[in-house]
Amino acid sequence: MNFRLLLKTLFVAALSLLYSTFLFAQATVVSGKVIDATDKETLPFVTVSFPGTTIGVTTDNDGKFTLSTSRQLQQVKISFIGYKDMLLNIQPGKTQSLGTISLQRSAQELTEVEIKSGAKVRYRNRENPAVELIRRVIANKAKNSPERYNYVEYLEYDRLQFALSNLSTTLTDKKAFRKYAFLLDNRDSITVPGKTLTPFYLDEKLSQYYYRRNPEAENTIIKGTKKTDLGAFIDADGFGDYLKNMYAKVDIYENNIFLVTKNFLSPISDNSPNYYKFFITDTIVTADSSKLVELSFTPRNTADILFEGKIYVTIDSNYAVQRVKLGVNNHINVNYLEWMNISQDFEKNADGRYHVIKSTTQAEFKTGKKRNGGLVGIRTFSYGNYRINQLPPDTAFTKKQSEDEIDELKKRPDAFWENNRLDKLTGAESKVYSNIDSLTHMKSFQRLADIATLLLAGYKSFGPFEMGPANTFYSFNPVEGLKLRLGGRTTTDLSKRYYFETYLAYGFKDEKWKYFLSGTYSLNNKSIYKFPQHYVRFSFNRDTKVPGAQLQFVQRDNILLSFTRGTNDKYLYNDLYKFDYVREFQNHLSYNFTFRNLKQTPAGSLYYQNNTGRIQDLTTTDATFAFRYAPNEKFYPTKLYRIPIPNKYPIFSVDYTVGINKLFGGQYNYHNLHARIDKRVYLSQLGWADTFIEGGRMFSTVPYPLLNIFRANQSFNYDLYSYNLMNFLEFVSDKYVSINIDQHFQGFFFNKIPLLKKLQWREVASFKAIKGGLSDTNNPALNKSLFQFPVTATGAPITYGLGNEPYMEGSVGVENIFKLLRVDFVRRFSYLDHPEVSPYGFRARVKFEF
Repeated sequence: MNFRLLLKTLFVAALSLLYSTFLFAQATVVSGKVIDATDKETLPFVTVSFPGTTIGVTTDNDGKFTLSTSRQLQQVKISFIGYKDMLLNIQPGKTQSLGTISLQRSAQELTEVEIKSGAKVRYRNRENPAVELIRRVIANKAKNSPERYNYVEYLEYDRLQFALSNLSTTLTDKKAFRKYAFLLDNRDSITVPGKTLTPFYLDEKLSQYYYRRNPEAENTIIKGTKKTDLGAFIDADGFGDYLKNMYAKVDIYENNIFLVTKNFLSPISDNSPNYYKFFITDTIVTADSSKLVELSFTPRNTADILFEGKIYVTIDSNYAVQRVKLGVNNHINVNYLEWMNISQDFEKNADGRYHVIKSTTQAEFKTGKKRNGGLVGIRTFSYGNYRINQLPPDTAFTKKQSEDEIDELKKRPDAFWENNRLDKLTGAESKVYSNIDSLTHMKSFQRLADIATLLLAGYKSFGPFEMGPANTFYSFNPVEGLKLRLGGRTTTDLSKRYYFETYLAYGFKDEKWKYFLSGTYSLNNKSIYKFPQHYVRFSFNRDTKVPGAQLQFVQRDNILLSFTRGTNDKYLYNDLYKFDYVREFQNHLSYNFTFRNLKQTPAGSLYYQNNTGRIQDLTTTDATFAFRYAPNEKFYPTKLYRIPIPNKYPIFSVDYTVGINKLFGGQYNYHNLHARIDKRVYLSQLGWADTFIEGGRMFSTVPYPLLNIFRANQSFNYDLYSYNLMNFLEFVSDKYVSINIDQHFQGFFFNKIPLLKKLQWREVASFKAIKGGLSDTNNPALNKSLFQFPVTATGAPITYGLGNEPYMEGSVGVENIFKLLRVDFVRRFSYLDHPEVSPYGFRARVKFEF
């Protein structure tokens, strides 16, 4: 089971479980297509609205629109600059199409527009005044960015809200929902025109920001934080970090804007004219007599990760952006996204340039197009006390807040927020904290949340103890046969200091019991599953292991991993005693110390043998020192793992292991060094690539089970971090360097092919390679005292030392099939003469993504 899937679906799937029987309000829905009455060309950016209200939309690149409201209205208005307004009658409370609407041009044409005779004029960048204007905006971006000033400081208020949209007004009339009336009747019909919102989550933060140009430095001092406590069902901190990653801060001056896990190309990016069509649609004079040009834009390809909307640009030497209105096309290749609106307002500085004073991002997600309601997220940034080129306090760039200080800021009284919010809460928002607190204390909700936790995360809670994970209860393999396992662990309901975890398993073929027991003590009195971790742990594990099988974010006894290809009967029985000390810091530097004693006994077809005969087992005692630095890393926690939320920053890790001979039965002295760099590389419209480079070196003479055994995969699941056509225990090495590239094009090429564009499939490709070797002292063919590489019953080799030729494999594939499935065709390029290897194969992976 892919546990990345679980958290990513949480804010959609969990709420679908809670409100699966909700009925949505009857709405008036109007659709149609607007064209020019003279030349029959479609008209983009035509305003379609309900007269007397603020409810309206603009037509897309094809002239189409859909407008809805829960109010009983009887007319729509169609208006566009240079055309006569049109009023049309509609039937309230019904879904209806107005067909093709022809707008008549007004008698007076804009003087700036040059009308050319002859054939139809196609859009082009050359000699286009709109493109010339956007190029001037691009050329002046550096001048208008805040980093242009020597000093900048301001107060930032960040608010994130999530709400259910368009719940039926009669829902609380039903007996099952009457007890939740206090929550369901708390509605907001103003914030999003045409939508009635029922908020259930609120996250607020007030911060003071400082910037210095030379030497460059910045610092953020948190003044207060407050967020909805969703109870034990959802980790509030991890849930909040994940949602904020989806609704990230928008900077129109950046080339790429990261939202809903995608990189959107900014309309003023350096190469935006290659991807957008621009139109000058209006000129405006502001209250201070400044002239603005309204630039409308739309994607050249409606499925690409692009915006459509309007920006307002000053007509002066700065060519600054003064206002922003962004949306997305209905055909954009983003799953579940119904609509998205971004608005930004700017304020003029004393030098005539502008800074943003308010930025709002709104988006609605739905699991099906036919449903009226969905999940709406709104994130608003408000700015105040803006100061430019004024020397800040001495402590502005040196003050660092401790973990305890940040925790204390979560306890700010209501009066603090009433006096310091830069943007007041709506009536519905102001009730969220108390409503959700009441909800989480209701027994009926706790039972429902308990069921959802079992279905989504695989754990059944019994207060201070929870049983699971459910996907490991049953599995099978060639050595153990049918394997049943039952386990559980304590929760924070028992203690925030002490944690215990255990499982018991039995193999019906080998008739052996396996078990695990651990005890953990939290040194910072915080949950050991949250950041920052600081704990010590003692554990003992007696179980089987496949050499070379390394799993990430999944349990080894997963039933889905029981299905494998080829021969897979090389196992170990391990007895592992382990001590861990883990320490993480707020700056995301961490280190840990591990001391372990491991006894490995070969099983199945695996055996240990040297020149004196068969070896029953191998015992080692070692200590590992590991360091890791992951700037700005955030996590979303599952019941089993903390899964990092990808960002643009590299992650550095290094570990050094020392083997100690004769300590607790250890049989070898050795020194092993390993280092790795991970980086997600964002490539704008070409998507992104997950890359990592790692290397290792064993400095001692040791038997092959202690060498670097490369990660192999003999399941039919596509493994991002393993070699999918390498057999278990196929290669070992005492020195190596490897590279792994997994490229996601996000539909850049498929979006140009009509059928694939409609299916919203996306192309992927990967490349993996290892270059390494085996020194003579660790080669059992030259050093007979070492364990010999295992062979099959017929004498065919199983294990090889990695030679001069690198191991390489690559794949091409399609993802987002049914919005969940990725299928890769994998090709192996080297060492094809090894027995029982496949030169190619198909692998699949289930992954939820937007």
